[in-house]
Amino acid sequence: IADLVKTLGLPADHDYMAFAAASWDGRPLTVCRTGYTGEHGYELVCRWDDADALWTAILRAGEPFEIKPCGLGARDTLRTEMGYPLHGQDLSLDITPLQARAGWAIGWKKDAFWGREALLAEKAAGPRRVLWGLRQIDRAIPRPHMAVFDGAGADDQGTVIGEVTSGTFSPTLKVGIALALLPPTTAADDTVYLDVRGRRAAFAVTKPPFVTPATR
Repeated sequence: IADLVKTLGLPADHDYMAFAAASWDGRPLTVCRTGYTGEHGYELVCRWDDADALWTAILRAGEPFEIKPCGLGARDTLRTEMGYPLHGQDLSLDITPLQARAGWAIGWKKDAFWGREALLAEKAAGPRRVLWGLRQIDRAIPRPHMAVFDGAGADDQGTVIGEVTSGTFSPTLKVGIALALLPPTTAADDTVYLDVRGRRAAFAVTKPPFVTPATR
């Protein structure tokens, strides 16, 4: 990907989570290194009217690299493999950054920001639920909003202890994986159960990422 970016005449050597102002074909452009798929990725931010020409240029420049376009569905499976929370699913007005393990992104030293007092109180008390990863034990594909049950097992109704926020089939691991909000007492390697179309399926609790990312 870095070679492709350089082929377009753009800066490709800035640090992870940094950005650089650039231009392409005389048009202003911002090159970001956020890599939301977990890989050594780049995001090109351009003006609306320049998007079509830039997209075409990327595909042409990427032909020697066997580039293939993909959509948000592919992006979603890759970011789930990394355990990256998605706004509106794993982060929302009802799911705080502390619950989603994104407290690192909060400027705690700032004197004022929206929600500061509520987040400080939650940090002091500890969040009532925490985002964990789930990996299939039984063959099943998890989906958002599926209920998570405790370890009572398939022969018992058990107790609902949480909810899946993101779930998919991992194209890398060839298994079902999910992100789910669970009680703070949950630990890695615990076994929980999902109600998958009326059938209880066992999943192992794990801390993401599910897949080791490429060198950044």
